[in-house]
Amino acid sequence: MTEASIDRIISEEQFAVSLAKEADAFFRLANTVRKKGPGSNRRVLLHQLGIEADQVEAFLDDHGAKNNESYYFFRELVASVRGFASVGFVLGHLRHRMQSYETEIVEGSEAGLACNASVDRARAFVRQSTRALLNACEEEAGILKVAWPAKEASAESSLSGPVNLRLPHNLGEEVIEEEDRKVAEVASKYLQVCGMFSQSSIERIQDPLDRHRFIVKVCTEARARVYEATVHNLQSTYDTYIKGSSHERGDPRLSRLRGHASAAFHLLEAVTSLTHFVERHESDSRQLASGGRMAQILSRDDVEDVLLNDLLYWAQILIISGEGLAREILNSFSQLREIELLVPDGVVIHARPASLIVAIVNHHEMPVELGIEGKICNAASILDVLICAGSNPEASSYIFRGDSRPLSDLEALFVARLGEDGLEKLPEQLNYLIREA
Repeated sequence: MTEASIDRIISEEQFAVSLAKEADAFFRLANTVRKKGPGSNRRVLLHQLGIEADQVEAFLDDHGAKNNESYYFFRELVASVRGFASVGFVLGHLRHRMQSYETEIVEGSEAGLACNASVDRARAFVRQSTRALLNACEEEAGILKVAWPAKEASAESSLSGPVNLRLPHNLGEEVIEEEDRKVAEVASKYLQVCGMFSQSSIERIQDPLDRHRFIVKVCTEARARVYEATVHNLQSTYDTYIKGSSHERGDPRLSRLRGHASAAFHLLEAVTSLTHFVERHESDSRQLASGGRMAQILSRDDVEDVLLNDLLYWAQILIISGEGLAREILNSFSQLREIELLVPDGVVIHARPASLIVAIVNHHEMPVELGIEGKICNAASILDVLICAGSNPEASSYIFRGDSRPLSDLEALFVARLGEDGLEKLPEQLNYLIREA
């Protein structure tokens, strides 16, 4: 006996009744947000609006709206509201907290004023865009005969923003060497993030066509997610090992460094959401399905202007302006030294020994420089090490500069002939090279 399908087709008229009931809280909150001017609790309203929009979008997806000609565009509007509401909340949170981050971009300085002006401009654009999207939602609901209530959200439903609950950090109050290493590790990771942004060479561009080409090159949605995730990982590492610790309480530079990462992270959250919006509605299939109606509500050029010139640009500035602070911290919490290691007789630095050098440096997650015949390279990069070694094949000594911990392991590696006699002959302190191979 064949089992009956669990899917049943309902009419669009029946679905309109169900949707009106499911989306009632979203509709009422939309009424509140559109009437509410800038204020202290607007960002909380936007947070709640994003939650309600997400629930309505899920309801639409569960009923196949993405494949329905009538409801497809309404779903796109709701999804866009969700994205812009999250951007509005994040930027409101950033503006509220910016002074407390105590970054090198000092509040009241020329750079500080310019940064705040860009965030304010972006927030104004997001407010305007969110209102336009909500107006379009109500108009589309009318076309679909989905009942939209006239009332606003009740006071009880709006009303507290997200709170992160955390137990007190009171384990291991004494200062120990491991904490020093973690502080140095965070500073090292921060410098790597600086390098990532420096290579991207993000700049402000006013011409819409040139700006679009630049964004396609350096800030696709996939790339934006890399920026965001990298900075978020940095912040998470800090919170896991340093936040609330005796080191943080005793050295204000640490919380200031986190401030740089936090401010940039919030801007990058907004960048990712706006990049997603642009790419979502640039899709030929989506444009065809919606008849290009989204472009009549929001201009791609306007979104990309804010995305690059107000958000991504200042995310880069905030990260790079903390570079000097990160170097100070790294020098304070690292046991920096320089050693000269002789290349063992009969050993040639090819791919395998070079990979072991790089593996040691990356295992410790501390920056190490390698010098060969006056040429300096990053010992954490296999390509850099191979190029440096290949350019000086006759060199008999390598000079390493960095924290004593990776340098101690590098010294042991050279004594063991860089693994050329077999990894099983490496000393016990390098067992991780075998595990990670």
